Amino acid sequence: MGAKFMANALHSFWIAFGLSALFAFPAYKLLIALKSRQTVSQFAPEGHQVKQGTPTMGGIFVVAAIACTLGIAGDFGSLFWVVLLFGAIGFVDDYVIPKLISGKRGLGWKQKLTLELVAAAIISHGSIASRCESTFLILFYANAYNFSDGLDGLAAGIGLILFGWLLPFSSVGINQAAAGAAMGALIPFAFLNAPPAKIFMGDVGSLPLGGLIGCLVWRIAESGGQQGHQDGGSIWAALVLVSLVLCSELVPVPLQIASVKLFKKKLFPYTPIHHAFEKAGWKETRVMAMFVLTQLVLAAVAMSLAFHSIVLVGNS
Repeated sequence: MGAKFMANALHSFWIAFGLSALFAFPAYKLLIALKSRQTVSQFAPEGHQVKQGTPTMGGIFVVAAIACTLGIAGDFGSLFWVVLLFGAIGFVDDYVIPKLISGKRGLGWKQKLTLELVAAAIISHGSIASRCESTFLILFYANAYNFSDGLDGLAAGIGLILFGWLLPFSSVGINQAAAGAAMGALIPFAFLNAPPAKIFMGDVGSLPLGGLIGCLVWRIAESGGQQGHQDGGSIWAALVLVSLVLCSELVPVPLQIASVKLFKKKLFPYTPIHHAFEKAGWKETRVMAMFVLTQLVLAAVAMSLAFHSIVLVGNS
């Protein structure tokens, strides 16, 4: 199983890496020609104003590489469709709405969440409980990863670690192909997005990549739960632990909005939370490095927890 596992994962990794590298610079030039430029919010930290006009939607070549790799692997199931459907939502948000409506940065949060809910419901399958669980996880990770796309190199760094962590737990062949493909496709983007970024990911990349993480987490949690309570509980604990960075990116945002609307008071200096560190005087590169290193440490601890439990269950 070990050799077959590695061969499957590496095969997908190199195909996606090659396709992403092939697509990267033509996509970069096309985005410049289409004037797909970043519009920095007036409320963003001061240092971010220099990024005004940087090409965005760079995630489009990452998503294309993953989708092509999954197609080559013969998978046109939920993993393939989460990439395509959430990529389409991101494209509408990044490009269609700003082009159609002058002064509009993208979809409103209600419209975006509704489209995501419909897409996740289409992708999910199984019992009602299973569908609800998968829909929640897909939406959670899609939006959490979307919020992490706010600093140069941050989303790419977190994504590489998370997909690398998910890879050994993805026991089904096509899950391995998806995780390996995502890692390979992210590397050329990480090169262009490294500080100072030449291109940003945009929702067209962050939503489908986050949705893909959610799909894989759901499948791993579901298969872990079927292996027995001891093993399944530890797998869930490991998944929660490895997701803490994304939790810190997502959870403060609705809490902040609710606090401001209800009590006219901010709970945090700034959200998403990585910007709060910038407001405190940290350089962007230092914040990015701290978040990525924290993700790496959490992944290592979660990996140790999960594998230790699997060994104990296997020897019992």
